[in-house]
Amino acid sequence: MNKEDFITNLQHALAGGLPGGQVAENVRYYREYIDSEIHRGSTEEEVLAALGDPRLLAKSIIDANKRAGVAYGSNRGYDEEVADDTPPDDGYEGKNSVRRVMLPGWLVMILIAVIVIFVIFLLGSLLISLAPFIMAAVVVMVIIRAIQGNRR
Repeated sequence: MNKEDFITNLQHALAGGLPGGQVAENVRYYREYIDSEIHRGSTEEEVLAALGDPRLLAKSIIDANKRAGVAYGSNRGYDEEVADDTPPDDGYEGKNSVRRVMLPGWLVMILIAVIVIFVIFLLGSLLISLAPFIMAAVVVMVIIRAIQGNRR
């Protein structure tokens, strides 16, 4: 297993039990840790052997977060996570997978604001284009009420 395989397996295993921000934070930490140990003179194989199985490491991280009261994710256990890591046998490995994209909070707020402004603009345009018909209907209703009021 090389560094990228280790990081991919760690990220996959963490995704079942931590929110995206914490997954990214842990992945970044271990990527930097591996790079710094290699820079200090250790081989990639030595560093990865010292870290052990990425799924077991992920389980430890998730358990620590649960004890700290910040548990998220699915109710799947460690064994289910390991079982889900097998590649599909359909010959289209990776083509049917769903990839989540985590957007920063400020970008989400801007997108929501743009959508709200667009909806308000759309409703306003609709009301303006229907205003002549609405006004005509109101005038007709007032005339009908006036005529009905005079007959009584």
